[in-house]
Amino acid sequence: MLTSLPNLLTLSRIFAVPLLVFMLWGPTWIGSLGAFALFCVAGITDYIDGYLARAQGTVSKLGQFLDPIADKIMVAAVIIMLVAERVISGVHVIAAIIILLREIAVSGLREFLAGVKVSVPVSRLAKWKTAFQMIALGALILEGAARFQFSWLPAHEVGLLCLWLAAAMTAITGYDYLRVGIRHMS
Repeated sequence: MLTSLPNLLTLSRIFAVPLLVFMLWGPTWIGSLGAFALFCVAGITDYIDGYLARAQGTVSKLGQFLDPIADKIMVAAVIIMLVAERVISGVHVIAAIIILLREIAVSGLREFLAGVKVSVPVSRLAKWKTAFQMIALGALILEGAARFQFSWLPAHEVGLLCLWLAAAMTAITGYDYLRVGIRHMS
C-alpha cells in the first residue's frame, strides 16, 4: 500500500533528491548547510521507515522494492554532484566509482537472484559500509559550508577518509555478493 507511513517516508527520500541536487549545484555555504540537513533527514527517514514497517507489521513488497532504490538514487546523485563540484576529485574519484559500480552490480545481482528465489541477507560489514558511506557523503556535503564559513571543520578530510573506508568495505561486500550469486548462476 502506497499510502502507508513507511512507504511515504521512502517516497519522500526519492522526491528530495532534486532539491538536494539543486542545493549542491554551485554550492554556497547556506546551500551546503541545507543540503547537509536534508541529507541527514533522509538518512533518519531511511532508518524510521524500516523500523515502522517492521513494528507495525506493514512490511510491503512495494516498500522492499522502493527502499533500496531510494537509497541508491540518493547516494548516486550526491556522489555525482560532489564529483561535478570537485569536492571529490583526483584519485578520490576512484573510491566514488567503486561505490557506484558496486551499487549497480549488487542491484542487478539481487534482481537476478530474486528471479531464482534466492535471498541474500545484508551482512554486518555491508551495514558498516553504509554507515561509513553516509558519514563520508554527509561530511563532504558539509565541506561546502566549511570551505566558506566554518574553516575549522575538518569535513573534507573526514569525508575523504570515510569515503575510502566505505570503498574498501564496498569492494569486500561486493565480492561476497558476487561469490554467492555465481553459485546460483550455473
